[in-house]
Amino acid sequence: MAKNRAIRGATLNRESTRFNLPSTEADGDWLDDRDLVDGELPPPRTTVTVEKPRTIITRNQSPDIAFDRSVNPYRGCEHGCIYCFARPSHAYHDLSPGLDFETKLFAKPDASALLREELSKPGYSCRAIAFGTNTDPYQPIEGRWRITRGCIEVLAECDHPLTITTKSDRVMRDVDLLTPMAAKGLAAVMISVTSLDPKIAMTLEPRAPHPLKRLAAIRKLSDAGIPTFVSLSPIVPQVTDHEIEHILEKAAAAGARAAFFLPVRLPHEVAPLFRAWLDTHFPDRAGKVMATIQSIRGGKDNDPDFFTRMRGQGPWSELLRARFLLACRRYGLDKERFNVRTDLFRRPAGPQGELF
Repeated sequence: MAKNRAIRGATLNRESTRFNLPSTEADGDWLDDRDLVDGELPPPRTTVTVEKPRTIITRNQSPDIAFDRSVNPYRGCEHGCIYCFARPSHAYHDLSPGLDFETKLFAKPDASALLREELSKPGYSCRAIAFGTNTDPYQPIEGRWRITRGCIEVLAECDHPLTITTKSDRVMRDVDLLTPMAAKGLAAVMISVTSLDPKIAMTLEPRAPHPLKRLAAIRKLSDAGIPTFVSLSPIVPQVTDHEIEHILEKAAAAGARAAFFLPVRLPHEVAPLFRAWLDTHFPDRAGKVMATIQSIRGGKDNDPDFFTRMRGQGPWSELLRARFLLACRRYGLDKERFNVRTDLFRRPAGPQGELF
């Protein structure tokens, strides 16, 4: 395995052609080194650009998604998960959904101030805010920028509910905020565990914490009284599906209350990136994997339709679901829902509120 591929997810850095943008050579700083070194290129550098949005709460009306609003402190994600459905969003910045998505990150340091402003508006109606719906709120740069923590501080102050989805044990850094919120029924956490095999995890999610660290986080969060769930999303047929029962058993033993899964989705530029990843890391089964995915997705690489995009279709989809549900019942992971309260919310003081 090539050294630089071991620490990044994508094996390609092709630009997007969906928006007819001028052709550019993606990630030039890194590619310029081709003429300066023998052998492997040095690892591409991670850069962070400050983004200044006017609002921070993103709303959706998708009928197959349980939340209607979310906060994303970052664009791009250094975890480098090859299957990430957020990768195509980098094309809006004229950047590649490949390595650029993993190395050219955007941070929103004004997020907590914007959040306070939006929650203070007279017409605001409280419903749970979801973190981790696009890119991971606890990717490595959160250790320096602490934008996710700042947002949680605002929500804690005004008893506003939140849910968090992450594949990082860095969520434990905010347990001091989440524990009292959970005691009021205001917080729940979903930890993503897609494989317990270190070799698979290293290629599938190269910069995400080790799976055992994630199981340990489930235990610590549960012990702190924070409702904690496990997500097997996505299940990649012929690569990770053999681990369904084992992951659920370990998650239940760690204190997870319930579980959730999705079959892998390959929207837009994710499909060619995923195919190239298969050719690099699983050449012996690449064709079989894609054939199975297509059987789940109506004969295509991806199914964008509401509801079926979350469940899949056909015999393979039904088999995965049946195994998942049986294992959930066996390990007691089918008895609780991912719910939080909304009735305790009170609007925060505005930016000048404390002066009066």
